[in-house]
Amino acid sequence: MSVSPSRPKGPPLNALRAFEAAARLGGFANAAEELSVTPGAVSQHIKALEEWVGTDLFERRSQGVHLTELGQEIAPHFSKAFDELGNAVRQLRAKTSRKTIHIAALPSVAQLWLSPRLPKIRAALPDTNISVIALETPPNLDREIYDLSIFIGKPKGTAQERIIAKDFITPVCAPSTASQLKTPEDLEQTTLLHDAIWAEDWQLWAKANAPKLKGLNQGPSYSLYAIALEEARNGAGVLMGHKALVEPSLQKGDLKAPFTPWHPTGKSLILECASLPNPPAEISQIISLLTT
Repeated sequence: MSVSPSRPKGPPLNALRAFEAAARLGGFANAAEELSVTPGAVSQHIKALEEWVGTDLFERRSQGVHLTELGQEIAPHFSKAFDELGNAVRQLRAKTSRKTIHIAALPSVAQLWLSPRLPKIRAALPDTNISVIALETPPNLDREIYDLSIFIGKPKGTAQERIIAKDFITPVCAPSTASQLKTPEDLEQTTLLHDAIWAEDWQLWAKANAPKLKGLNQGPSYSLYAIALEEARNGAGVLMGHKALVEPSLQKGDLKAPFTPWHPTGKSLILECASLPNPPAEISQIISLLTT
C-alpha cells in the first residue's frame, strides 16, 4: 500500500499572519491592533518567522520597521493567500443547511442602532441565523469571518461601502437638565459626560459652537456609549449625542438637545460588506433592510 509523504512542516500560521499584517499595514503596532494582540507579540511572531527563514524580513530602525527587499517581494503572495483563505472559509459556511450571517458592529451602534432593527431582519429571513459581534475597530472583511460591518468612521470610497447616514453631534441631556441650559456657556455649571471612543467630541463641537467654553475634559468617562447615554437620561449630566444613535430618545422625549444646529464630524455611519464572488442572497436582503 502506497503512503503519501507528509507535507514538510512550515512556520506557525500566527507568524505568517503577523508578517502579512505588519507588511500590509506598515508596522507592528498597526498589525497588533488588527490582530487583537500586543505589538510585542507581533514582534515575537515575526522574529520566529525570520529564524525559520534564516534571514531578516524587516529592518529595525529607530523611526520604525521597514520591509527588506525579500520582505517586499514575498508580502503580496501572503496577502493573496490569506484573501483566498478568507474566501474559502466564507464559501464553506455558505454551504451549511442553515445559513448564519455574521455582523460586526461598534458596541454603541450594535446596541442603539442595529438592535432595534434585528426583529425586522429576523422576520424577513426566518431561516437565517443573525450573529452580531461588538468590536471596537472595523474588522478586515477579506480576512475574518464577518459578512457585514457597521461602524462610524470616514468613508474609504470602496464599492463594498454603503453610507447609511452622515454623523452629526450635539449635546443631549434629560429634559430637567436641558431646562437649566440657556446658552452653551451654561455647560460650565453642569457635568459633562464623555465616551472613551469619541474622546474628542466635546472639543470638536465647542470649537465651532462655544470656543470659549472651559472644562471640556472634566467629568466622568464611559467605555460604553450606551451607559453614558443612560446616565444622561437619568440626569447625571450632558453627553455629546451622535444623531443616528440618539434620535429615538429625542423623538420619545426622554432626551433633549438644548442647542442647535447639529455639527458634522466628517464621519458617517457606514455599512460594509465582504467582497465575495458569489455573495449569498441573504446578505443583499439585509443590506436592503438596513439602508432603506
